[in-house]
Amino acid sequence: MTKAAPHGAADRELRAETMIAAPPQAVWKVLRDVRRMPELSPELVGMIPLRRGGLRPGQWYLGINRRKGVFWPTRSVVTDVKAARTVVWDTRTSGARWVWELIPEGEGTRVVHRRPVPERVTTLSVAFARVFLGGIAEHADELEEGMARSVARLKQAVEGH
Repeated sequence: MTKAAPHGAADRELRAETMIAAPPQAVWKVLRDVRRMPELSPELVGMIPLRRGGLRPGQWYLGINRRKGVFWPTRSVVTDVKAARTVVWDTRTSGARWVWELIPEGEGTRVVHRRPVPERVTTLSVAFARVFLGGIAEHADELEEGMARSVARLKQAVEGH
């Protein structure tokens, strides 16, 4: 039996969710366009595809992230895409998995954004966070706050207000 990581732990599953007054297809239209991810994420500056082919399993992306004056790259691969339902990518440099789930509820869509760590946070990520980001647990807390802003921004982009 796996024990849940305590609040503040770097490897705990981070989560944010919201209800959007639109069907999953309308939410998907925004979410599937990875060029828009920096509009949603407070930490992400850009996602650059490393191969042609669009959002599909196996697609690699170079993520450019920033926190205050610190910039760093991440390498991610899309592991699952189900149109208007789910998109998942693994960030190989940190050990994190990023999940967006769209769940139809009545006339709207429940959006769940999660960041589990399937195995462990990488040694590189721990060292980088300690030196440049104020600590790995502190950065996880900031990420979760940023995820709440991301789902709120997605809601605003879809609902148009």
